[in-house]
Amino acid sequence: MKIINVLLSGGVGSRLWPLSRKSRPKQYLPIFEKQTLFQKTVIRNQRLTNQIFVVGNCDNYQLSRADLGNLGVTQYQEIIEACPRNTAAAIAFAAFQASLQDILFVTPSDQLIDANEDYRLSVSRAIQLAKDGFIVTFGLKPTKPETGYGYIEAQGEDVKSFREKPNLETAENFLKNGNFFWNSGMFCFQAGVYLEELLKLQPELFHASKKAFESAINGILDYELSMQIPSISVDYAVMEKTNKIKVVSSLFSWSDMGSFESIYEYLKKEGHPIDESGNMVIGTTIYTEFVGMANTILIQTPDAILVLSKDRAQDVKKVYEQLQIEKPELV
Repeated sequence: MKIINVLLSGGVGSRLWPLSRKSRPKQYLPIFEKQTLFQKTVIRNQRLTNQIFVVGNCDNYQLSRADLGNLGVTQYQEIIEACPRNTAAAIAFAAFQASLQDILFVTPSDQLIDANEDYRLSVSRAIQLAKDGFIVTFGLKPTKPETGYGYIEAQGEDVKSFREKPNLETAENFLKNGNFFWNSGMFCFQAGVYLEELLKLQPELFHASKKAFESAINGILDYELSMQIPSISVDYAVMEKTNKIKVVSSLFSWSDMGSFESIYEYLKKEGHPIDESGNMVIGTTIYTEFVGMANTILIQTPDAILVLSKDRAQDVKKVYEQLQIEKPELV
């Protein structure tokens, strides 16, 4: 039995435009102590697992290879998706590649985590529960009423419910309640248990994913067969339906770095300059003044400038979606 870190690397980071693009999504931006989030994920999980599977797509697998090469990591397996089919299928591919008894520790590659003793203890507990046949998710103790994350309602290690991204009032109530946790998007289970549940709960997705996986050439999946796979997240497909679910309530510091508010807080801690009104410039050394503005972020790249209020960071996704239609060359 192996413990395999399954790195999901298919996201585009639409809320971090214009830094994050389809050609270089947020997990490959070397702005985190001169490392990428992808590299940081590999490093923190190396001592907890004994194999790496990278599930990426045809647009970014070369970036994953380069990041791994720069770390000196040469022993890994990769699965290259022909087109995005969401996380339920991506994890299925990894499960098909593993032995049925192998433990899959599934992690997005775009999160910033403090890999301290709390992290090690949480992962160790999840692995033990996975060995006992459970499907495990990680719930993070919230530090603020965050509206950009989904939540898990827990009672001990039992999951009572999954909740969508809440409005501010609901998020504040979750925080006061004390038994709601941020849904981290990290999971742990035996490959065979996941496939068994997927077959039971999503038979069409299971069979279409299996067919595409078995027809792969040199680890690259077939496009036509991939398009026949229903695009469903693992949360909807399995986590919210299985009766084998457990949650490890965790205390380690975690962020999905999914918005410029997260980037702002990280860079501020690292000593990145801000003015007395809390304004920050990212991506340029050109002298910049903010007049009558507070908590504003200016982001500059060679072909785009974004100016936003920090508390509207989630709205950047709307800009990205509009540009996909009107100016696709900018995404």
